[in-house]
Amino acid sequence: MAQNYDLIVIGAGTAARVAAMRVRKAGKSVAVIDSRPYGGTCALRGCDPKKMLRNGAAVVDDVRRMHGKGVIGDAGIDWRELMAFKRTFTDPVPEKHERSYRDAGIDTYHGQARFTGPNSLTVEGEALVGRHILIASGAEPVPLGLPGEEHVIDNEAFLALERLPRRILLVGGGYIAAEFSTIAANAGAEVTILQKGPRMLTGFDADLVGWLMPRFREVGINVQLNTTVEAVEAGGDGFVVRASADGESKTFEADLVVHAAGRVPALEALDLDVANIARDRGRPKLNEYLQSVSNPAIYVAGDSAQVGPPLTPVSSHDGKVVAGNILEGNHLRPDYRGVPSVAFTLPPIASVGLSEAEARDNGLRFRVKSKLVPDWYTARQAAETIYGFKVLVDEGTDIVLGAHLVGPHVEETINLFALAIRHGITADALKTTMFAYPTGASDIGYML
Repeated sequence: MAQNYDLIVIGAGTAARVAAMRVRKAGKSVAVIDSRPYGGTCALRGCDPKKMLRNGAAVVDDVRRMHGKGVIGDAGIDWRELMAFKRTFTDPVPEKHERSYRDAGIDTYHGQARFTGPNSLTVEGEALVGRHILIASGAEPVPLGLPGEEHVIDNEAFLALERLPRRILLVGGGYIAAEFSTIAANAGAEVTILQKGPRMLTGFDADLVGWLMPRFREVGINVQLNTTVEAVEAGGDGFVVRASADGESKTFEADLVVHAAGRVPALEALDLDVANIARDRGRPKLNEYLQSVSNPAIYVAGDSAQVGPPLTPVSSHDGKVVAGNILEGNHLRPDYRGVPSVAFTLPPIASVGLSEAEARDNGLRFRVKSKLVPDWYTARQAAETIYGFKVLVDEGTDIVLGAHLVGPHVEETINLFALAIRHGITADALKTTMFAYPTGASDIGYML
């Protein structure tokens, strides 16, 4: 006998949790399924544990920069202790989340969900039927498709390392490569990044990425651009990575090889075809309400949908949209205006809104103010050599179109630009706002 629910949620991350709780609060019956511990990528295998490790690296970086400026002695990382500190956060999460579901009257299931029909599925031999089903199963590393791929660990395994190897090689040049290399290098590892394209961090402004790269070299990170990995081989106590660059073969040795080449929606195990869920290049085809175009019982959110940027606030937003549409009929559309993005390098790099290229492609008339400003107080007080900005403002409306920052505290300052973009606050209004001084926010007036 199948269990019937108003909503079945596949996944237990941010989008799943937000939607499940909202629908249940409205008095509907809800079930949540996950094949992994409850909590999702961000809390268990992504942004939160990564930030805790990065904070340890930041202390080391702070001490190094302040040598000769009043700070004496050396700082280092005890990797085991840092990982133990990380686990004080991650270990309690699954039980805490599952308990909160039970307290809310939501049924929880463990195992791999598989569709058996348009609105039915099984999990560990149990049959479930849902009036609506939300797919929020997150993302997984994109297959590398190269010999020796089995030797490469993913982000989850890196964040669970009990010992940090001496030589680490990362395949790819996005968020994961930039952030993990920052952590590992400041923890004392020899780090190499092999990036297929001509630059790292393609989601950020090219000029600002260029300003940031000297800091990678400064801490000993070896960045190899235009380099394609062709094979990973076990050799001796470590691995041999074979690659090519500009038609020439290259060989790198490492004790650990880490996948940092991107992620795709984790959907293959669900048997989507059985549920008549149309796909485009592997992703579910959705309407403007995050609903399947071929099966109205199905909604998709967060990293599984990849309609908006692959960021935790987007997943939360998607969960709210789906819940509202399930409860009140389709009327909510996701709004991704002003979603900030940060790579937690040292120093961090941040972006929100349009790039110069996007603004031009849209035919907008705008002014740009851009400058590398290591002489500003925000940078000098931290002995930081990298601090810069690029801000785009519409000529006609004075509305901020985009902001791109690199340097101390920009992970916080970018949120004020995000507020301005989302709510149409003019550049003049930002300029005349009195921010606390001296802070990163107090620099905003000089960036406009």
